[in-house]
Order: sequence, then C-alpha cells, then structure tokens
Amino acid sequence: MTENELSKIIVDISYKIHTRLGPGLLESVYEAILHHELTKKGLTVERQKPIPVIWEDIHLDIGFRSDLIVENKVIIEIKSVEKISNIHLKQLLTYIRVTNLKLGLLINFNEALIKNGIKRVVHGLS
Repeated sequence: MTENELSKIIVDISYKIHTRLGPGLLESVYEAILHHELTKKGLTVERQKPIPVIWEDIHLDIGFRSDLIVENKVIIEIKSVEKISNIHLKQLLTYIRVTNLKLGLLINFNEALIKNGIKRVVHGLS
C-alpha cells in the first residue's frame, strides 16, 4: 500500500472518530482510538515509538516519541489544540526527516470540522 492510500484510510477513520466523538477530548484518547481502528483494518501501527536522533557517530535515544507510525510509511502527529501553528508543521517535518519517512499527517481533533484540522506534510514523496 502506498503512502497516499494509507493517508486516505487514516483520514477516513479520523473523520469517523471525529463525527462520533467531536472535539474537546485529550490527544491520548484520539490516539488510542485511531490506533485501535487502524489495527482493526489489519494495518501495522506503532504507538509512542521512541525515535532516536543520530548525529555523526552519536546515537541519541532522546529524540522524540512518535504518536503513530502506520505501516512504517506514514507518521501521524495528533493534536487537540485551539489552532495548529507553524511550529507544529515544522515539528512534523523534522520527525519525517529523522525517520526517513516521506509523509506525515498532522491531525487536530479540536476543530469543528475535522477537514480543517488535517494537514499533510510531505518530504521526498512523488
């Protein structure tokens, strides 16, 4: 499955979750449910996976933890904030670069319409 095919599945499930629960819950709630729903679809999903940062010959295990990584192709950063800011998008782009993935989805469940809360961040995807 391609990154774009996975992205469609992730967006569809996010829409389903948001329609049923609405905005206002903790990020961890949306993360757990999204993880459950993606796994139910038969996808491999890693949750809160530690991602090291490698600098020259130094391996730093204190890089970050990804919210979700789907099929080792798409990284998902989940938010439940009033508004997505540029720093959130830059953060996700950094995560994509560090993991050598090509696609990230920033999903803010705290929007009245979920379509306004989903941002794609691409690096090296054709």
